[in-house]
Amino acid sequence: MTERIQKVVVAALDEINLTREEKIPTDQVLDLSLYGDAGVFESMYLVAFLSLVEENIEDEFGAEVSLTSEKAVSLRVSPFSSVRRLIGFIEEELELVGVRG
Repeated sequence: MTERIQKVVVAALDEINLTREEKIPTDQVLDLSLYGDAGVFESMYLVAFLSLVEENIEDEFGAEVSLTSEKAVSLRVSPFSSVRRLIGFIEEELELVGVRG
């Protein structure tokens, strides 16, 4: 399941890159910092990216998950700090709605 989620995230990054002059690197995507001091997104762009990821998840897995839920934003370690953490959070959310690897 991790690889499928990674492909979903990279597809969203690729779509965002179509509109950016400064491209977001995807070669070492798992360690990419999404938000925060070293992050590639400011808050409004992060929300747009997360919306794309949610749409891609629904297309790929046939399940709806909310990446901007109260749960996501209240975690001690933010799922938006890196792609690796985001993938882990998405896996947990998919399992909660009954999607298995």
